[in-house]
Amino acid sequence: MPLALLALAISAYAIGTTEFVVVGLLPTVATDLNVSLPMAGMVVSVYALGVTFGAPVLTALTGRLRRKPLLLGLMGLFIAGNLLAGISPNYETLLAARVLSAFAHGVFFSVGATIAADLVPEDKRASAIAMMFSGLTIAIVTGVPMGTWIGQHFGWRATFLAVSALGVIGALGVAALVPAKLSQPPAAGLGTQVRVLAKPRLLLAFAITALGYGGTFVAFTYLAPILETITGFSSGTVSLVLVLYGAAIAVGNMVGGKLANRNPVRALAWLFALQAAVLIVFTFTASSPVPALVTLAGMGALAFANVPGLQLYVVQLAQRHAPGAVDVASALNIAAFNLGIAAGAFFGGQVVDSALGLAATPWVGGLFVLGGLALTLLSGALDRKDGRRGEAVAQPA
Repeated sequence: MPLALLALAISAYAIGTTEFVVVGLLPTVATDLNVSLPMAGMVVSVYALGVTFGAPVLTALTGRLRRKPLLLGLMGLFIAGNLLAGISPNYETLLAARVLSAFAHGVFFSVGATIAADLVPEDKRASAIAMMFSGLTIAIVTGVPMGTWIGQHFGWRATFLAVSALGVIGALGVAALVPAKLSQPPAAGLGTQVRVLAKPRLLLAFAITALGYGGTFVAFTYLAPILETITGFSSGTVSLVLVLYGAAIAVGNMVGGKLANRNPVRALAWLFALQAAVLIVFTFTASSPVPALVTLAGMGALAFANVPGLQLYVVQLAQRHAPGAVDVASALNIAAFNLGIAAGAFFGGQVVDSALGLAATPWVGGLFVLGGLALTLLSGALDRKDGRRGEAVAQPA
């Protein structure tokens, strides 16, 4: 594998860290900026919405730009967003800084995946893309706990300044190692994206992604306050718990990929059922340290185990219902993941602010995931119906 992939992975590591590190810093941010926990949780929602709506538009607008200059420009935007977050004097400035970083996020992974595939022979493209995305996984395991520790000891602004330094390292690596001559794929305009969104079966799949994946974020966004106020862990212990959670995510992601290879719909149905059950159980175990840790390990393993299956299923559906726009459908599913994060964080904040309170966020998240399960079963039934209809048409021929 060429060294250029390392530069892409470092950049992905920085971007992954800045997306999720706020979860561990939520109580610190809320206290310092004198806002409520739900208001602080909007920092997560705004970022995810920036990725959801910014990525498709910016991808269409920048489709004709050369790949390497575009990648460097995106890293510059990411660094600027985190620097602004690192010097934010108030809540409004922090939100604006998060939006800037989010715009860079969505387009980076779309362009980065194309570049990674272009750097290696055709039979190694999947491995190259996986290596780039490994930066995102490693960020969840190590970057988020480390960023949380930095924020707890030196202030949350120091975390964003450290992330911007990581972005500088990634940008320098891109400048030095990524070749200037790269293939230029055809630009996917907004019209193509709208046509994909007009496909009912793909819309159903995007809804499955948003509900099934996003349900965990109703509770995960407020995990640090839950662990501190309900479980009774100190703020220093929370960063260690996030290491456990991140390790479980990494394992679950690999296992989920293997389960989804043969039949993604069946795998997703089982994973969603287990995920909803664990979230509901966490409602009762959160008050005791050892049971809470055991439940959290299961929650982390299941939170991202559905990602490979969701992405594979959308690709399979696009091949049948929108064969000329498979890549666009895949990119829109990434937007659906982030829409789920935004919705989960927002509704989690509403639960915290209501009479139900912080302790109810896990079981409410479980209801979201059960909604994803119901839509998965519906989509599977439609697949079987389409299959029977195809067999009936084929028999006379």
